Amino acid sequence: LPPSHPLSLLLPRRDKKMDREDQKSSHLNSPLIQISGEEGYGFGRERNNENGIERTEIVEEVKKQIWLAGPLICVSLLQFCLQLISVMFVGHLGELALSGASMATSFASVTGFSMLMGMASALDTFCGQSYGAKQYHMLGIHMQRAMFILTLVSIPFAIIWANTGPILKALGQDPDISTEAGLYARFMIPSLFAYGLLQCLIRFLQTQNNVFPMMLSSGITTLLHILVCWILVFKSGLGSRGAALANSISYWINVVLLVLYVKFSPSCSKTWTGLSKEALHNILTFLKLAIPSAVMVCLEMWSFEMMVLLSGLLPNPELETSVLSISLNTASTVWMISFGLSGAASTRVSNELGAGHPKTARLAVCVVLVTAITAGILVGLVLILIRNIWGYAYSNEIEVVRYVATMMPILAISNFLDGLQCVLSGAVRGCGRQKIGAFINLGSYYLVGIPSAILLAFVLHIGGKGLWLGIICALIVQVLSLLIITIRTNWEQEARKASERVYDTTIPEDIVS
Repeated sequence: LPPSHPLSLLLPRRDKKMDREDQKSSHLNSPLIQISGEEGYGFGRERNNENGIERTEIVEEVKKQIWLAGPLICVSLLQFCLQLISVMFVGHLGELALSGASMATSFASVTGFSMLMGMASALDTFCGQSYGAKQYHMLGIHMQRAMFILTLVSIPFAIIWANTGPILKALGQDPDISTEAGLYARFMIPSLFAYGLLQCLIRFLQTQNNVFPMMLSSGITTLLHILVCWILVFKSGLGSRGAALANSISYWINVVLLVLYVKFSPSCSKTWTGLSKEALHNILTFLKLAIPSAVMVCLEMWSFEMMVLLSGLLPNPELETSVLSISLNTASTVWMISFGLSGAASTRVSNELGAGHPKTARLAVCVVLVTAITAGILVGLVLILIRNIWGYAYSNEIEVVRYVATMMPILAISNFLDGLQCVLSGAVRGCGRQKIGAFINLGSYYLVGIPSAILLAFVLHIGGKGLWLGIICALIVQVLSLLIITIRTNWEQEARKASERVYDTTIPEDIVS
């Protein structure tokens, strides 16, 4: 990149000599910090380069991220389709069944799925940095530890799901819809435990850059889910409860497929060494990253759900809620692209920091930022071009279609900003700085975003568009904050922290049992 380019701030300048570090007494097979007598970073094979980043390094980094992000985007879309397919089947049973299933799905996302996905993302740091440091046997131990903790955490969530109906009634929701949602949520309880295990398996494979098996298993699961839904919804007599049960079965099928792959695939022979009691150690260390990780995810997801609830308080709530739901569904679909790029960012950054390559980690952030900007512009153009016809995919009401058309440019802007925050958040996870990310999300969404949405929608009377513009305000603050943090990151120091984190959590391979 030329010196005048705005992203050049993230690229390394002239290398400086680093002081030699004392080697820690180690039972590790290979040192994380390699001593070098030549000028350079002193980490791994980083070398001094008078001209900065070479073109070949950029090309190689782009290739690595494409091979990572492409399958991850497919995995995200396929998993998103599971809930979508279930709700589509329920939609043929009547309006009450559809309303109950939709409310239960939203409730499940807020009170379970978002928390489990967030906690599992701590493995982006632990597994990613251990893999980069070539401490392969630790990946299996980190995954087992996460599985154990997420299974325990799922128990109180299961109790909440079992009482979904009474909780929704207490919150003032329609009694009939609340009862229907309660039945749906109870049949989804088995999926809660499977989801936590699935997220751990995905992170375990993703941080090894082993993403194609996940894409294959997700594809098989989605195809089977259509058949399972049809049987349980229409043939078994379970109705909407059959769709919820189909969700559970499909999640467990995906878990079984990936477990079999991890167990028997030669690709995982170094990273999976069998069950180990050592997974019960360092639980507090895991929680120190897992809890901020969960807070990062939940604060963002909850703000979007809150926006839907606020839409019900607007004049003409039926129209506003319908359009906002369509907008949220559209945004969720295109967000899968950003989510895949985020996974690629966290994997590349954590791998390179674990390997002691701060310069390459910084390059990975630059490349994924440029990719996110490009993808955001292209997706935004598509959303704007289809704005006048997209509403017909959801409704035949002219009023709804026209309202959706006015929302699409706003969606294009929010998707662009969301893509940037996704990849920057991925870099934060790769560094293990989730606590900073949690504070940024708290300030962005709850000190800026939600108050701005309320002001625009209810005081300035902009309506549903005002609610979404409030979220855009939050995204602007979030992106700027994360960008400042990234620009000011001392990558050499982050590599040292990664080294210390891996050393502190590594167990000698010969005593793993």
